[in-house]
Amino acid sequence: MKTILIIDDDKSVRDSLKMILEYEHYKVEFAENGELGLHQIETILPDVVMLDIKMAGMDGIEVLTKIRNRHDELPVIMISGHGNIETAVEATKLGAFDFLSKPLDRDKLLVTIRNALQQAILSEENRTLREHVDGKRQILGSSPAILKVLDIIERIAKTDSRVLITGENGTGKELAARAIYRQSKRRAKPFVEVNCAAIPAELIESELFGHEKGSFTGATVQRIGKFEQADEGTLFLDEIGDMSLQAQAKVLRALEENTIERVGSNKLLNVDVRVLAATNKNLEAEIQKGNFRKDLFHRINVIPLHMPPLRDHSSDIPILTAAFVEDICARNGIAKKMISPKTLDALMQNDWPGNVRELRNAVERLIILSPGNAVEIDALSLKRHESLQNAEANFVNFKGTFQEFKDYAEAAFIKYQLEKNNWNVTKTAELLDIQRSHLYTKLKQYGLEKEPEE
Repeated sequence: MKTILIIDDDKSVRDSLKMILEYEHYKVEFAENGELGLHQIETILPDVVMLDIKMAGMDGIEVLTKIRNRHDELPVIMISGHGNIETAVEATKLGAFDFLSKPLDRDKLLVTIRNALQQAILSEENRTLREHVDGKRQILGSSPAILKVLDIIERIAKTDSRVLITGENGTGKELAARAIYRQSKRRAKPFVEVNCAAIPAELIESELFGHEKGSFTGATVQRIGKFEQADEGTLFLDEIGDMSLQAQAKVLRALEENTIERVGSNKLLNVDVRVLAATNKNLEAEIQKGNFRKDLFHRINVIPLHMPPLRDHSSDIPILTAAFVEDICARNGIAKKMISPKTLDALMQNDWPGNVRELRNAVERLIILSPGNAVEIDALSLKRHESLQNAEANFVNFKGTFQEFKDYAEAAFIKYQLEKNNWNVTKTAELLDIQRSHLYTKLKQYGLEKEPEE
């Protein structure tokens, strides 16, 4: 039986709602003021709250705000005998499910409650699904280095302070950003990620701030940028050290004024965004080289968070390996395999310059290459030359036309270079001595894209 909590100082309204709702087999609880209502929510955990706006003492808007601070997915239906558009809009912005005016229409009331309960069911299903997915994307470890990171994240998550996450490739900077988001007050709002290194300099402004139709060649429709998409939520600027100076200037203005301007428009738009940034570069050194703005650095580096390299917390390798084995076997439909002590010891002795990402890739190779239920060191010893042997066999035994072979070889070479450079398109294009736009064309042609970080 679903429980409806009615917070209203008018006894006649409470009695009327009780009669209607109990007839529909709902359990009804009362609170005659806001303070008692908040206490009731913590005590009985209702499925839906019906909240009057005009009450003596703490009014409904204040009560709604306090409810949202502790129970952001609890459906709250606002009711008022003095309803107006402004109040309804304010209540909706604060997260009210719906707004009903007195005298209450019975049919509309019941439909609204049914819809609210249905939303609660969907929200719970989504929460469970998010927990299942996020469980595969958590920062794992019990070493002092990782516990320090988790402690900092817990302390900063509920603030709106900007965070600059630094660390080598593969250390889990994206995981840290998502951990901050999941524990923040903005977790019910969007998390929008931008890989600054993967977007051409001429398109980064449109990507971040959007553009108006006809503002430049190819702008056939209006585009909403990442800042607008992340409004009231969190914007994660990954690889911010690769952002062009021109784009940096506009990001600085957005952070200073909380406003943006679409490309081709002169209208300022207000945005409320928490910015998290990440880089594998030493931004202070980049400032000295003239590649990064000092004023932007100070804007994003309010709270620094450094992700340690795996060599500094190698004691976590058994925990990480166990998690990777379970996930990889489940994803590939393989019976769960055991890592032998000898193999685990070899894993722990490795330097892992590619950090946690490289460890996961090695574990995946071990699982795939090991024929039995136990993963042995012999499979690990194959990891450096087995791939070369397989690649040679693939090329020699290739079935297809000469043009298809050339495309296959080119795609393999480009993918190898991108992975070697952590999918930094600008750097890869420079090393290959080709135009970045040409490299993007090749990525699209061969369907190459970076796999999500584990």
